[in-house]
Amino acid sequence: MPELPEVEVVKRSLERNILNLIIKKVKIKDVNLRYKVNKIRLSKLVGKKITKIKRRSKFLIFEIGKTYRMLVHLGMTGKFFFTDNKDNKFKTSFYYFINYKKDQKHNRVIFILSKKQKLIYNDVRKFGFIKIYSSSLIKKSQHLAHLGPEPLKKSWNFLYLKKYLFGRERSIKNTLMDQKCVSGLGNIYVNEILFLSGIKPDRKATKLKDFEIEKIIKFSKKILKNSIKLGGSTIKDFSSENGKKGVFQQYFKVYGRENQDCSNIDCNLKIIRTVISNRATFFCKKCQK
Repeated sequence: MPELPEVEVVKRSLERNILNLIIKKVKIKDVNLRYKVNKIRLSKLVGKKITKIKRRSKFLIFEIGKTYRMLVHLGMTGKFFFTDNKDNKFKTSFYYFINYKKDQKHNRVIFILSKKQKLIYNDVRKFGFIKIYSSSLIKKSQHLAHLGPEPLKKSWNFLYLKKYLFGRERSIKNTLMDQKCVSGLGNIYVNEILFLSGIKPDRKATKLKDFEIEKIIKFSKKILKNSIKLGGSTIKDFSSENGKKGVFQQYFKVYGRENQDCSNIDCNLKIIRTVISNRATFFCKKCQK
């Protein structure tokens, strides 16, 4: 599942390609996504201009006209394709290889746009979704209402996290992956953040010292900024905004590096893989306490 950096890369690509275009028609090829596509609500977007695209946590929010907002979650394999006025197809999210014949089978919703262009939502496993809200109700959506602060914003800071962790007996890894604590972090980046912070993933959140909390804030911001700059992480089928593979995975310190040497030059141990709450977890037992 794409995490914050990957969704941010997709958002920037969509901004560059479809902003200020008008939705002329919507073709629904398959209503059976994670939540059934509401044909009536989607039809209300016809004739409206795409005025802004935002990201909140791992969600994309399309501002369409003054009245409507389209909330999109990409799930495991959701992606957008863009076609220009000559029907050339471009990648804006996943699958760095375009396969015209295979892709056709998994196109779920097609937005016919002005200037003879198209935006295609394609999803192999259909775990993503598209929902339409009025502009006044989008923030009250069950998907957005209880999200924690964005990790790249000032609200994600030492005082906030210290207060949040107080009395919490859950592991620090599970706590950071809870979207009520902080928005957009997932398994990949939490593994990396905890390694650079020198914190063992199964440590109880309430036991962290102040300097460790400061490290989590510092390295979460640093890692996410670097990943966005590098186009995200290519795990299986993700590709960056220009269709190239994200390269941040080349800089992983622990994720997916089971039995490989620890990247710290003064450490002679190998990375360990374990499972916490059914998620693969990677750490160094010498460098993380």
